[in-house]
Amino acid sequence: MTTTVVSSPPSRPQPPGAAAPAAARPTSGWRSTPGGLRLWGAVAVVVTALTGLLGLTGTTSQGAAVTGVRESAAQLVGLQDARNQLVAADAAATTAFLVGGLEPTDLRASYDAAVDAGAHALTRLAATGPDGADGLAEVSADLTTYTGLVAQARANNRQGFPVGSAYLEEASTVLREDIVPALDALVAAEQDRVDGELGAVRTAAPLLVAAVLLALAALVAVQVWVARRTRRTCNGGLVAATVAVLAVAVVGGSTLGGASSRTSDVHDGPYAATVAASQAYALVNDARSMEAFTLIRRGSGAAYEESFVENVTAAREALAGDGSRLDPSLVDRLDAWVGAHEDVRALDDAGDWDGAVARVTSDDPAASPALFADLSASLTAAVDAGSADVADGLRTSSAWVGWLLAALGAIGAVLAWTGLRARREEYR
Repeated sequence: MTTTVVSSPPSRPQPPGAAAPAAARPTSGWRSTPGGLRLWGAVAVVVTALTGLLGLTGTTSQGAAVTGVRESAAQLVGLQDARNQLVAADAAATTAFLVGGLEPTDLRASYDAAVDAGAHALTRLAATGPDGADGLAEVSADLTTYTGLVAQARANNRQGFPVGSAYLEEASTVLREDIVPALDALVAAEQDRVDGELGAVRTAAPLLVAAVLLALAALVAVQVWVARRTRRTCNGGLVAATVAVLAVAVVGGSTLGGASSRTSDVHDGPYAATVAASQAYALVNDARSMEAFTLIRRGSGAAYEESFVENVTAAREALAGDGSRLDPSLVDRLDAWVGAHEDVRALDDAGDWDGAVARVTSDDPAASPALFADLSASLTAAVDAGSADVADGLRTSSAWVGWLLAALGAIGAVLAWTGLRARREEYR
């Protein structure tokens, strides 16, 4: 029996430079076309939905930050007001002390009103700002010590006892070394809190824009992959998802950016001017106390006069700096009062102490008391108006905007998934 061996024909040699036959694509797993459509479809769904969710989170967190700025700013202005009331009370007490015997009724009333306003402000602030409750409790205790010393100074002054001035100086020391520094520390803490909340407001829009750019890059990558595998230039669902992400960018970016711009404008405008006016108010009231102590010490008050000059200089710098957005006439009023003070100093330096005291306690509209009252009232009005502008200007975005962004992301995610469904069904 003969066995015939059939040999296969010899393979035809490949021409030089010809490419090798392509390897067959996998038919299962995520590297296959059906698996890839499911995988990349899921990626498109996730990034689109997350973009909408980040829009909702961004508007919510920014709204909370704006509210935090408003509350911290109000607390800061309240702390400054409490400090200013107490400094104003000290200015009234020291000026009244110059008269001797029974102090003028108006100065006594000013002292009582300022102390009551300061005490009430401390109580209110302790209730609304629990973070500083302990510090405010210490201030309230020191205030009790201060008012007790002032009462002793008054009692001795009515009887003509020189020790009264010692009690008054001790009271002012308590105010300047214990009460005011404690309140200034709380003010600094609130300023830090305002700056921190403002930073959160400003970063909301850039974070959303960054998220949108990443989402768009992912959607473009998915579209390119689908186009290469399915030989179709565009996929309607992915295009719709891309449009939804762009809508999130436009609506969310403009909303968050607008809120950030408004908050920054308020911070750099009315808020900064209000803080400057409040600082100037405290400084000029402290300067008024220094003016009275210079006279109380009868020729040995050079240190108090130096403090007067320092406080007035600082007040002018505050009004000329951030306070430049305020009424320019505030600086003119300050200069007018300082001019009256220079007249007082000229009398005292010439040996006319009684004449100097008479000018400090005079009812003349051109004298120091009337000019100071005008300056003080103008600064108080500036602080009140600025506080109202801050409260009105710090507005949050409408809550519905965040939910709109979330809805756009959800709709885009659904369209991305359904848009690839037809391509997946081709492989069943």
